[in-house]
Amino acid sequence: MTVVREGRKVSEGRQVSEGRKVAEGRQVSDEPDELYGRLKEFEGRPAATAGTGKDPVNEPMIRHWCEAMGDDNPAYTGPEAVAPPTMLQAWTMGGLSGHTDRSEAYEELFGLLDGAGYTSVVATDCEQEYLRPLRPGDRITFDAVVESVSQRKTTKLGTGYFVTTRMDVRANGEPAGTHRFRILKYTPAAPKRAARGGGRSLRPRPVVNRDNAGFWQGVAEHRLLIQRCGDCATLRFPWLPGCNACGCQEWDTVEASGEGTVFSHVVMHHPRFPAFGADEAGGPYAVALIELAEGVRMVSNVVGVPYGKVRTGMPVRLEFLRTDAELELPVFRGGEG
Repeated sequence: MTVVREGRKVSEGRQVSEGRKVAEGRQVSDEPDELYGRLKEFEGRPAATAGTGKDPVNEPMIRHWCEAMGDDNPAYTGPEAVAPPTMLQAWTMGGLSGHTDRSEAYEELFGLLDGAGYTSVVATDCEQEYLRPLRPGDRITFDAVVESVSQRKTTKLGTGYFVTTRMDVRANGEPAGTHRFRILKYTPAAPKRAARGGGRSLRPRPVVNRDNAGFWQGVAEHRLLIQRCGDCATLRFPWLPGCNACGCQEWDTVEASGEGTVFSHVVMHHPRFPAFGADEAGGPYAVALIELAEGVRMVSNVVGVPYGKVRTGMPVRLEFLRTDAELELPVFRGGEG
């Protein structure tokens, strides 16, 4: 049995999260929360019953997943192939047509939150437990339950409630794994006013923790550092506490040459974020997946060329952009050759 969360490997096949995309926040106050009492009643009630995966486990989806993740593990190809364990949720997702297996209790819970003004939602973290490998041809069924609802919390995004659901996944009727998923249903915090005297908007601050602090220290020194496994020498980016090729937790770094190409890109038109434009227009601007000369990829902005001129395969060169007095970021200047 293996337990995985987003984040840090610690011991004996267990992985736990170093942090969450949205902090769990702080309790708003000690005053009675009538809504919380009503939400608490949904704990233990079904979120989905007798759900069925839209497709059996299949080789095309496995191949697409591995290509997107850059995972060339031989266990995922050939006649004895298994699906990557982290695909556990993929076989249960509703797709663009949405879910048809939500329970009345689940709909009632979220209707209650929406009606109280907590209409925004963001996923915060997930935890998966693997009980058996999934193989092409396996038919996936599942049940889900509302496992917990937090007290009202205040986060940087706003004030709301964390809702955790647990999905028990079966393959051909046998237990295959458990997927816990936590979201925050919240009312967005009021936007901060721009600084007096015409001060410009600030870009979001990166989350710096003990797993990636070395990367940001390198940025401060105008060096783009890539992790290198201390055992198999595999390079990895973004920074992780353990090697995704061999699991080794020892590592050092190599400095990127700064050369790269645009592997793929999107142009952000909406919503507009003033801090992302030199004139505070906030867009459009190009966001690209850059393939570095060293073979790893990272997401960054492409600068120096009009957003409409960014193309897959375009050569780019690393530079460092100071966005404000406290923040400097690695970006890539586009060129035609």
